[in-house]
Amino acid sequence: MAVGKSAIGQQLASQLGVPFVDTDAVIVAGYGSIPEIFAGRGEHAFREIEARTVAAVLEEADSTVTVVSLGGGAVLDSGTQQLIGRCTVVYLECDAQTVAGRIARNSGRPLLAGDAMGRWTAMFATRKPVYERLADITLDVRHGSVSELGGRLEAALRNYAAAKQEVEK
Repeated sequence: MAVGKSAIGQQLASQLGVPFVDTDAVIVAGYGSIPEIFAGRGEHAFREIEARTVAAVLEEADSTVTVVSLGGGAVLDSGTQQLIGRCTVVYLECDAQTVAGRIARNSGRPLLAGDAMGRWTAMFATRKPVYERLADITLDVRHGSVSELGGRLEAALRNYAAAKQEVEK
C-alpha cells in the first residue's frame, strides 16, 4: 500500500510497449470508489469484488505480456495466490519511512483511517511474509525515480526470464 505499484507498473508497461492494468482502477470503473465500497458494503464485499476482478483481469491477459498492478491486500486471498502463481510476481519492497509522505497526502485509504502509519505498519507486518513468499522478483523501491525503478525492474525481469530459460534447458 502506497509503494508506487501503479506508477512503476505504468512505467514498466510503457518501457516494454505492453498493456498495463491496475485492478483498483478496474474496480473503481465498475463499482465506484474504493472508500465508498468499504463504507457502503464493507471490507469483505470489497475483497470479493477484488478477487473476482483480479481473476477476470488475469484471464483476459492470459498468454500475453501484460503488467498488472494488484491492490496491496489482493494477495491475501488464497484463490488470487493460486492464480498469480502462473505469473511472474514482483514485490515492490518498501518501508514505513518511504511511504509516510504518500500516505499523509492520500487520506482516502479506508484501511488507514485514524492512525494511518500505525495501521500501515501493522498491515505490512502481516502482509510482508506473503509478499516475500509469492515474489519471483523483489525490487527495493526506497530510492530512485519512477523511471529509474522501471529500468531496474525491466533489467530484473530480463535476468529472471533468462535464468528461468536456463533452468528449463
